[in-house]
Amino acid sequence: MKIAHYRHDKIETYGLLTDTAAANLPALARQFNQRLPDTLEGFIASGETGLRMGESLLKKMDEKRFKTISAPLSDVSLLAPIVQPPKIICLGLNYLDHAAETGKEIPKEPIIFMKPRTAIVGTNDRIIKPAFIRELDYEGELAIIIGKKAKNVSVSDAKSYVFGYTVFNDVSAREIQFGDKQWTRGKSFDTFAPIGPCITLGDQLKDTGNLMIRTWVNGELRQNGTTRNMVFGVEEIVHHLSRVMTLEPCDLIATGTPAGVGMAMKPKKWLNHGDFVRIEIEGIGTLENTVEETET
Repeated sequence: MKIAHYRHDKIETYGLLTDTAAANLPALARQFNQRLPDTLEGFIASGETGLRMGESLLKKMDEKRFKTISAPLSDVSLLAPIVQPPKIICLGLNYLDHAAETGKEIPKEPIIFMKPRTAIVGTNDRIIKPAFIRELDYEGELAIIIGKKAKNVSVSDAKSYVFGYTVFNDVSAREIQFGDKQWTRGKSFDTFAPIGPCITLGDQLKDTGNLMIRTWVNGELRQNGTTRNMVFGVEEIVHHLSRVMTLEPCDLIATGTPAGVGMAMKPKKWLNHGDFVRIEIEGIGTLENTVEETET
């Protein structure tokens, strides 16, 4: 099942995403005199209770009800699935091929950094490139969405704490990232964390160990990788991070990028005004954004 946060007729809501329509889950609950949280973040935080109710309602839904609570995708604006995550945690050098293309050693423990939630935008939103940034880069990544509080989680139990997965673009200003010799500032500008277009539930994407990740810039295939090349897989990531910090519902974890980033190309290929970035992850969907340069 895929769930989306979307706008229809100037109203923001969330619901089931199909190939042709978005179905409003809170509206469906009201038809059965039940109540679901008003926001997708609230739905995630409600845990198993919300999921069970949502699944039960969908089983009761017939074609007539579906028509009354759904809208064609052509009439819907998909929004960032998560807008106010408690944390955005990102991994660096977590793919064997990406570490090789940058000449870095394989890390023995996950290398992490944080992004602020103000960096989040959704699919079809603009990536804003301030004119003073010369070396703007993309990183297509699988993102984990945490579903319940997690501390000191074992590898074997880790996936039970995952609500679902989405597509993430770890946009980076490389001259700042490497000039600072730490990564936060160069990756924290507003709009530098596009996510979407939806969330695929964890139990619908059980095998995260061999998902295709592809990134195109202006139609040119730049990244053509697989999660098989991860240094630390989803279960190990949740385990390691939960030993450091308490993970909370709606936390986003960006799991690193495969080979093919612009800075590793010869010659280097930076993002510029008007460039169109498309990232697709098998089983989830496609995240699309256009770069816009501004003077400030």
